[in-house]
Amino acid sequence: MAIMCPFRSMLKILLTGANGMVGRNIVAHSSAQSFDWLTPGRAELNLTDSKEVLAYVATHKPDLVIHAAGLVGGIQANMADPVRFLVDNVQLAVNLLTACKTVGVPNVINLGSSCMYPRAAANPLKEASVLRGELEPTNEGYALAKIVAARLCDYISQENAALSYKTVIPCNLYGHFDHFEPNRSHMIPAVIHKLHQAKATGVKNVAIWGDGLSRREFMYAQDLADFLFYAIGRFEAMPHLINVGLGQDWSINEYYQAASVIVGYTGEFTHDLSKPAGMRQKLVATELLDTFGWKAPTTLEQGLSATYQYYLDNFNE
Repeated sequence: MAIMCPFRSMLKILLTGANGMVGRNIVAHSSAQSFDWLTPGRAELNLTDSKEVLAYVATHKPDLVIHAAGLVGGIQANMADPVRFLVDNVQLAVNLLTACKTVGVPNVINLGSSCMYPRAAANPLKEASVLRGELEPTNEGYALAKIVAARLCDYISQENAALSYKTVIPCNLYGHFDHFEPNRSHMIPAVIHKLHQAKATGVKNVAIWGDGLSRREFMYAQDLADFLFYAIGRFEAMPHLINVGLGQDWSINEYYQAASVIVGYTGEFTHDLSKPAGMRQKLVATELLDTFGWKAPTTLEQGLSATYQYYLDNFNE
């Protein structure tokens, strides 16, 4: 995709979380070569150390920061370690955003999460409903941290009109560079791993957590990278808070069925009703996204197929 960039020809971008799934998809995108990247790992930049963050930002003076770093995980991980999910993610965001404010970094794209929405909010989830109700308990700590970061972006931009700090709320993501380990993976990579192992070992029955009727919206991670490059080229026009998703969701049962076709698993499914299923639906509204002019190019089948191939190439033993 051609980038119509309003900045200088070689924009300097600081990308936090460059070694995570989102960050690696950003750097791997075909448009990445048009920019000058700062992609420090933890050894080079400890985002939990406010003095170190300020010194790094002051030294390098990026034109744009994409904040994609964070402690992430599925329901199991969030429930097992809520303190860390809250504290670490708040620290990362506050240290980085206040450093950007102090140095005068003009533009920031902060990555939020659809977990920010109230558990009882009407679907599709509209940006205006953030902070309008109780959060889903199974990932509340992570959600609170993401809300703090988004509001801090708003406050900084309100205080100084020369600083434009905006938050993107992606729907759930999956794809290349994802985690497939059961104790830290999100649903789709966990399903792919579970079905592949069942196929490989001849297991004829796979358990689905809950009744499988909860609905989720999962977007291929490379499509989020595509959106971010689209947004960089139209930064002034992008709303300060915007959902990025498909505008379509599927039930957990439907994801299992679609993945079983891709993996080649031909067994049956049962439901473990003792396990948590999270929110019954989490579909982001796309009215602002549609007006902004971007649409995800990858179908579910294409994304699952590419992700399974990545799994086979990198994790299959």
